Amino acid sequence: MSATDTTKLKLKRPPERKYYAISDVAIETDLQPYVLRFWEKEFPMLRPKKNRAGNRQYQRRDIELIMRIKHLLYGEGYTIEGARQRLRAESAGEKAPPESLKTRKMIGEVRRELEAIVEMLS
Repeated sequence: MSATDTTKLKLKRPPERKYYAISDVAIETDLQPYVLRFWEKEFPMLRPKKNRAGNRQYQRRDIELIMRIKHLLYGEGYTIEGARQRLRAESAGEKAPPESLKTRKMIGEVRRELEAIVEMLS
């Protein structure tokens, strides 16, 4: 293997260009190509262009959206539906709530239980 071959293997991020293949996006985002294809079905705002051969051509904005989806799903623990709603709200300019409705309900239940325990101890 020559020095240029090893340099290519070490690159995590493909060089800047207008379009990226799904394999390049998979490497950059650390996701499998089947996950990217699945997310295209689940998130209507993720629609990479396709060339004449039918291959996906991702642009930088698509990659940024994928990273946002990944953060919502894996980092913040959203469900697919929750992430979809959050992205819609963000694109509409709405400020997304810091917590989901389910989380707020749970916090309310825990608060009531704690208040009941404090009352029993008083």
